Amino acid sequence: MCGIVGIVGKSNVNQALYDALTVLQHRGQDAAGIVTSHDGRLFLRKDNGLVRDVFHQRHMQRLVGHMGIGHVRYPTAGSSTSAEAQPFYVNSPYGITLAHNGNLTNVEQLAKEIYESDLRHVNTSSDSEVLLNVFAHELAQRGKLQPTEEDVFAAVTDVHNRCVGGYAVVAMVTGYGIVGFRDPHGIRPIVFGQRHTDEGVEYMIASESVSLDVLGFTLIRDLAPGEAVYITEDGKLHTRQCAVAPKLTPCIFEHVYLARPDSIIDGVSVYKARLRMGEKLAEKILRERPEHDIDVVIPIPDTSRTAALELANHLGVKFREGFVKNRYIGRTFIMPGQAARKKSVRQKLNAIELEFRGKNVMLVDDSIVRGTTCKQIIQMAREAGAKNVYFCSAAPAVRYPNVYGIDMPSAHELIAHNRTTQDVADLIGADWLIYQDLPDLIEAVGGGKIKIDQFDCAVFDGKYVTGDVDEAYLNKIEQARNDSSKIKTQAVSAIIDLYNN
Repeated sequence: MCGIVGIVGKSNVNQALYDALTVLQHRGQDAAGIVTSHDGRLFLRKDNGLVRDVFHQRHMQRLVGHMGIGHVRYPTAGSSTSAEAQPFYVNSPYGITLAHNGNLTNVEQLAKEIYESDLRHVNTSSDSEVLLNVFAHELAQRGKLQPTEEDVFAAVTDVHNRCVGGYAVVAMVTGYGIVGFRDPHGIRPIVFGQRHTDEGVEYMIASESVSLDVLGFTLIRDLAPGEAVYITEDGKLHTRQCAVAPKLTPCIFEHVYLARPDSIIDGVSVYKARLRMGEKLAEKILRERPEHDIDVVIPIPDTSRTAALELANHLGVKFREGFVKNRYIGRTFIMPGQAARKKSVRQKLNAIELEFRGKNVMLVDDSIVRGTTCKQIIQMAREAGAKNVYFCSAAPAVRYPNVYGIDMPSAHELIAHNRTTQDVADLIGADWLIYQDLPDLIEAVGGGKIKIDQFDCAVFDGKYVTGDVDEAYLNKIEQARNDSSKIKTQAVSAIIDLYNN
């Protein structure tokens, strides 16, 4: 879950890239980076931290040029060292920089091929650098001193033939243009748009449509699965389908949690999808507990607010804001290590006692992953005087890891893995627990005017759409992703960074 952006403008794009990344900050708080191109030279700034902390005035002044790309990162693979911050760069051919959202499932095979066959060196454990080298190698195979759009699209086709997984990419070919492309399953989102200025038309590629809206760009459309868009430095736009058998199977968790509600993904309003999630949840509660005694519905800020509001409306129950959120604490889901998450919840949320005292409270969250956060929140509600605390998840039970770019932990860290709903309710301390049913979630997201026949729902049903994920692969990522391994990796990375600085 990273955020990417690319702009080809008519004047310096540094401020526009910065503004777009701040809008996409919810997609990654670990690191940020911008690279621009001017007169055949690249200007790069990237580091760990939030956008506002990475870019100061002195950095912005050096980021000259009328085209560039940017990235906000949270780690799905590799470590949190600043060496893993994007965009990445290779000097051959032409000088290419790349930013990537997603995860490659055949990265080990690719890394071996890059070293043994492509004769290229990869300096980090990031699959984004692997993807960059694959694209660079395939573009070099064209053997052109000046690449055309045909060469760029041919290179993307070869990337699709070699790379497996979920990926949305922006890459800049120095002095020539910016290319954006999406994996043949369309798992991760990517859109493009335009705006008209006195100097001419400017183009933007981004993870979510909201970043186009804020900067005054008009959304043209989402990239189709397997499709690429290439915008030349002089502002000419080209698109091409580069995959043999593309099929749209987007990640449904984007609508549950990842994306901003004011975004539109694959023609579906995230806000309306979440409203329908609340409606479906209310219908399930009325089926299963028609004599419920819920006094008040309270969302856990911020993602669940839309679903909770519609749920309350359909139940005919009061909707209240019972928690005040500290806006300066990052998203708990993204934080590595249970200790960090536990500490963060108490810092991030504070209960308004008068909304809880003596009431039967229905708490609504977007999903339950590890269960650590909701357990603490339920305890906070009880301490604030709630008589009974019920819990509602706008998503089904998360039972399987994500392998396409969301850092959902190893299976044994998922609270619902191999457990019943009652088991989870007991563990988090809820008087009763309601999960969204998967068919209802699919209908809520795909049941609008725009019909999507199939979603990537692997975290709920264990069915991985790329077809290459087996038990051996899941065991391997479990070893890499479990919290203890991650903490050790970050400790080593911190020492390395300290030494390098």
